[in-house]
Amino acid sequence: MPQYRVSEAAELLGVSDDTVRRWIDAAQLPAESDGSGRLVVEGAALAEFARARARSARDPSGIERSARNRFVGLVTEVVSDTVMSQVELQCGSQRVVSLLSTEAVNDLGLRPGVLAVAVVKSTAVVVEKPGGGR
Repeated sequence: MPQYRVSEAAELLGVSDDTVRRWIDAAQLPAESDGSGRLVVEGAALAEFARARARSARDPSGIERSARNRFVGLVTEVVSDTVMSQVELQCGSQRVVSLLSTEAVNDLGLRPGVLAVAVVKSTAVVVEKPGGGR
């Protein structure tokens, strides 16, 4: 089973090392010492914790939908011409970029600082696994 040091868990969750340590101290995230005495989190426990945190992310729309890949975030940039626009959202540690009509951008009032939800429905999703044995 893969194990992640506090700094690695923090990077994966998009928070600071101190936040992860507070979750561990509050028994919200289980951790143990590895053979070198470093504090580590088991991969399965980290995955479940990440899933539970993601479920609690606030979706401002209140709309139920079939698409499960929803990313709540802030609009950080909008680049428009007369027909099309590129909208960038920062959703936690993830950057999501969408191309849509400028008319839709105007109708939705999308501009930097606006809370929005990127909804992704796709039949082709590529999953990669980094090297290093984890």
